[in-house]
Amino acid sequence: MTLPFQVQVQVPALEVQAADALRRLALDQALKAQVLETPALYAPLYRVARRYVAGETLEEMRPELEQAEAMGHRTTVDFMGESVLDEAAAQAALEEFSRLVQALDARALEGRPQRSISLDLSHIGLTVDHELCLEGASRLAQMTAQKGLELMVSMEGSDRTEAILAVHGRLCAHFTHVGITVQARLLRTWADLDALLERPGRIRLVKGAFDEPETVALRRENPQTAQRYLEVAEKLLSSGHLCSIATRDAVILDALCGWLEHKNLQNYEFEMLYGLTEGQLERLQSLGHPTRLYLVYGREWVLYLLNRLAERPERVFQALVDLGARA
Repeated sequence: MTLPFQVQVQVPALEVQAADALRRLALDQALKAQVLETPALYAPLYRVARRYVAGETLEEMRPELEQAEAMGHRTTVDFMGESVLDEAAAQAALEEFSRLVQALDARALEGRPQRSISLDLSHIGLTVDHELCLEGASRLAQMTAQKGLELMVSMEGSDRTEAILAVHGRLCAHFTHVGITVQARLLRTWADLDALLERPGRIRLVKGAFDEPETVALRRENPQTAQRYLEVAEKLLSSGHLCSIATRDAVILDALCGWLEHKNLQNYEFEMLYGLTEGQLERLQSLGHPTRLYLVYGREWVLYLLNRLAERPERVFQALVDLGARA
């Protein structure tokens, strides 16, 4: 499967520089802390983030989840946060995830869209102690299994890939419902797939939003990234393994829909982020494809927001409009 010629359009240099700057800011933990601790910054910037964030609390997120499910979409919920540096913070995050599991209990949802919970392992201790993280992740895996929920492990920067895959592998030794995210941009992903296809649990394919050196990843705006995504997607779809095709790239989506038209596959879904579907998810649904909406909530939205802006720097114009709006 190959992409059409028009995908080879070059991204303007200034836009590339802007995206790189936003991705670097998205790694700045001090910036996140400053916004969280400064009400005069937090309130106006949250008006920008609210376009992409389903709420600050589980209770605020819940109506958005129910609306998505009423439209027939499967749903994934993520309590935002990453890179905690102490055990107390990891335990606090784990308790919120436990509360989320209880709230989203899916056992009574016969015939309703499937629900998943997603998390960054560094939110529950990967950057503190690997065994602490594994203990917390195992607890969540047990709880989600009991409540009829899928548990999805997100992918983080390439410096954490090996540790994340190791924890996921240990979870898969005991659970069959724990999925993993892979980034098409990473040069190692194609080789990683061979091992991951031997594990149970859905594989979620994303392009990858992190600032990475070119020695380990294709640049996001590189035309080869879209082709690489398509090649990995074809391998996943053809394997029969459960997978989630998580992209809003219209060229990729058109190519995949054309390829799927004469297939009879049941192992996939198309997934998009809350606030960024632009009608594409509904279009895919109208064509008969299973769809999923990924919702995030919480107060640690600063780095998430910067990554969303970096994906398409022209969103900064909308951000300025939102920033200037009245509360």
